Amino acid sequence: MNLVIDVGNTLVKLGVYDSEALKLKKTCIKKDFLNTLAEISETFPEINKCIVSSVANFTDHQLSKLQQRYDVLFLDHQTKVPFINKYETPHTLGIDRIALVSAAASNYASKNVLIIDAGTCITYDFLNSDTEYLGGAISPGVSMRYKSLHTFTEKLPLLETNTPKHLIGDSTATSIHSGVINGVLYEIDRFIEQYKKKYDNLTVILTGGDSHFLRDSIKNDIFANSNFLLEGLNHILEYNKH
Repeated sequence: MNLVIDVGNTLVKLGVYDSEALKLKKTCIKKDFLNTLAEISETFPEINKCIVSSVANFTDHQLSKLQQRYDVLFLDHQTKVPFINKYETPHTLGIDRIALVSAAASNYASKNVLIIDAGTCITYDFLNSDTEYLGGAISPGVSMRYKSLHTFTEKLPLLETNTPKHLIGDSTATSIHSGVINGVLYEIDRFIEQYKKKYDNLTVILTGGDSHFLRDSIKNDIFANSNFLLEGLNHILEYNKH
């Protein structure tokens, strides 16, 4: 069995896989990581392999405890992956994007795939039918757009994310909601349409923290998968066993 770990700036996401089947998914704050790890280890003593995708490093103590329990693979730009990386600056490609593209390569072989990750940033990653990763785009995420309106102006308030009920905002608050959310939706739909014009039989995957409230408002056909990054990490770990 495999343990996959995605370390964010504040949260750690963990998944337990038996081959390709997700048996457990947990999320914790970094200071609770070792307690969560102990619980998982007790519940699943069969785990022997682990992969870590980290954008915010563990402490030496946390790393030591993890490596005492498992054979650990730390994902980086040198890790063997199941796709051909055609990115011009591969050393700058985020490891979260590497995991997402690996999931696409493993789950949608010989297909053109656009992966949209709606998180802190919105990333667009394209894998062609020859399993070549060509790159994509990065734009501000939903929360970042709300924060930028407040930070870079003197009078606009900082609002919590809220889906607008109408296109035309009749107050400052509803105007901000319309601008941010509709702007994101128009952007995503336009990206999808442009990729569809260039590539036949395009499969579109939507994932990330904001995918849950965006998915029903996107006009184009998509597959929403909140576990896509974890799946990618598991595929990379399996790929490196051979």
